[in-house]
Amino acid sequence: MGWISITIALPLVGALVLAVAPELSARGVRAVGMGATVLTLLTSVALLTQFDLSEPGLQLLERFTWIPAIGADVALAVDGVSLLLILLTTLLTPLILFASWSSVTDRLRGYVAAFLVLEAAVIGVFASVDLLLFYVFFEFTLIPMYLIIGIWGGTLRRYAAVKFFLYTLLGGLLMLVAILYLFGQAGTFDYEAVRALELTITEQRWLFVAFALAFAVKVPLFPVHTWLPDAHTEAPTGGSVFLAGVLLKMGTFGLLRYALPIFPDATVEFAPWLLAISVVGILYGAVVALMQADIKRLIAYSSVSHMGFVVLGTFALNATATSASVIQMVNHGLSTGALFLLIGFLYERRHTRQIAAFGGLAKQVPVMAGLWLVVSMSSLALPGLNGFVGEFPILLGTFQENRTAGVLAAFGAVLAAVYLLWAYQRIFHGPLEGADNQNTVDLKPREIGVLTPIVVLIVAIGLYPQPMFDLVEPSVDRVLTEVGVSELEVEPAATTSEEG
Repeated sequence: MGWISITIALPLVGALVLAVAPELSARGVRAVGMGATVLTLLTSVALLTQFDLSEPGLQLLERFTWIPAIGADVALAVDGVSLLLILLTTLLTPLILFASWSSVTDRLRGYVAAFLVLEAAVIGVFASVDLLLFYVFFEFTLIPMYLIIGIWGGTLRRYAAVKFFLYTLLGGLLMLVAILYLFGQAGTFDYEAVRALELTITEQRWLFVAFALAFAVKVPLFPVHTWLPDAHTEAPTGGSVFLAGVLLKMGTFGLLRYALPIFPDATVEFAPWLLAISVVGILYGAVVALMQADIKRLIAYSSVSHMGFVVLGTFALNATATSASVIQMVNHGLSTGALFLLIGFLYERRHTRQIAAFGGLAKQVPVMAGLWLVVSMSSLALPGLNGFVGEFPILLGTFQENRTAGVLAAFGAVLAAVYLLWAYQRIFHGPLEGADNQNTVDLKPREIGVLTPIVVLIVAIGLYPQPMFDLVEPSVDRVLTEVGVSELEVEPAATTSEEG
């Protein structure tokens, strides 16, 4: 049993303990959850220490027989992209449970167990190198998230949970049909074998559409995004953080891991359409966010806009933009996750998310106001913070390939500054009026402790992003080489031409 399978197994063991252990106190339930997630974080760091940065392919392969009759295995491996997303997942999960330490008391055992199962399933998505196993993990994530929204969510939680479930399930079923077709061609679900298939352009087109639609719903990409604002608004704070921080990345990861390398000709053919849809999503999400009266719904629509940048960078098919799109997945997970945490902490104090209900809170809660400002600046891509080192290279690389898309997407970055800073001004600046505002208390040490590692990473990545680029660039270039647009292939040809 290798480190990847151990990383998946630890949260499941924690969930099993919660399911069978009799008479656990609330403190005991939290201890089991925190213990399992912290150990999972440590094992994911162990994966990083064993990873060879110079190797672009899949590493640390683990394979176990699963369904021999159809050639399906439990096959697990990581490349630079999947390892980075696993680290993001294992970092955010213990922070989510720590943030919920006192706010969630109803059915606590089920709440913690749901997050543990969800963490294991998401790690499985990022580590699977068997298409059937990937599909099982991909769809299984729906169950714990459905329960988290439907049981511990807000007033319209059932509606939001069902909408989330149906949208993502239907998208996944399209992908299943495509996976079964690929199995018929390759005779196996093995990722590398499927990747080596030589498909006709007609086959690639249909299969690409099936995979891309499934992943577009998960991103979510305009116009299949409508489940996200409802899910975010009704989910408990922890659910919103995990949804924004990790679950949405399954869509963009899937595009890069499956759609691009398996269907390279279709990728090049559909790339202009995906760029156009991404730009529409960036601008649409930003404009609608600007009109929101509920701060949580505002950040939900900002996710539609910001994830549009990730898809934009992916389909720019440019080494600069595509590598930065992976970095931006992590940046979005950190900054938007932190914003949802702050909104949750404020909601616990005021029991409202209406922006108009606040005002002048910087005088009353200076620590919250300061952290909120840093995270907002990160989200709007201020130079020196993590958002800039992801978003600016995406725009730069996109501009090199498609100037119109690059210029229009830049307006989305400008609108992000408008809606984030305007919301911040209305909540924290101005006169401190009303007894509720005047009695609002600042962040507690535990809440500051939850936010501190995220803020440290926001600053550290913004100042020195090179280690992350070193991790993902070999894997990204391998994908672009298979699509036929790798810059490393172009440069030698140019040199030969000059010498001739």
